[in-house]
Amino acid sequence: MIIPAKRPHLTDLWHRFLFNTIAPVYGTFYDHQTKRFSVVLTTVSTEINLDSYKTIADIGCGPGALTSVLRDKGMQPTGVDRASRMLATAKKNPGNHSIPFIQADVLEQLPFADKTFDVSIAAYVAHGMQKEDRSRLYTEMSRITKEKVIIYDYGRNWAALTAMIEWLEQSDYKRFIHSARDEMVDCRSARGRCFSAVKMVEISTLAAWYICTPV
Repeated sequence: MIIPAKRPHLTDLWHRFLFNTIAPVYGTFYDHQTKRFSVVLTTVSTEINLDSYKTIADIGCGPGALTSVLRDKGMQPTGVDRASRMLATAKKNPGNHSIPFIQADVLEQLPFADKTFDVSIAAYVAHGMQKEDRSRLYTEMSRITKEKVIIYDYGRNWAALTAMIEWLEQSDYKRFIHSARDEMVDCRSARGRCFSAVKMVEISTLAAWYICTPV
């Protein structure tokens, strides 16, 4: 299925500018991020054991902290981000040698055939999009994935500081935390349903994994 090109929204253009601008800052938190992701993967291992899968797409990979952790777990990750400076930062990190990084926009059609990856994951990507764009994210991740689509993002609990930060980033934080799981359950594409099952796993007070089975 080919997803038609989408005319950029002003918020979308702002996010492209923002993440290209702050890429060097994100890079300084690389070590902290890798440690945090390692802890998170251990926390959710009772719900989903990623060690049992091989290929994985990290959508919105940023500086590549998660891709590095996934590679260390024995998987074959591919990092995908639309911000060129994020990818440049990712490639410079020593933990990311031998990991392929591809510049692409999930709101367009990603340059992968159907069911290329065993797993795809998007960490703190969905809440920054508007509802229509989240639907495109879920649709495209479902298309390229065979086994599990993981949306790692905010859970249902509201936090004042987080809300303020997300307001500055012009994200859709408030609506996302109230409707995330329902959006995934209700997602439809030209193929039909995006997911046959969606399981929400709260991993902290504010964070959750939405583990989706692609159709």
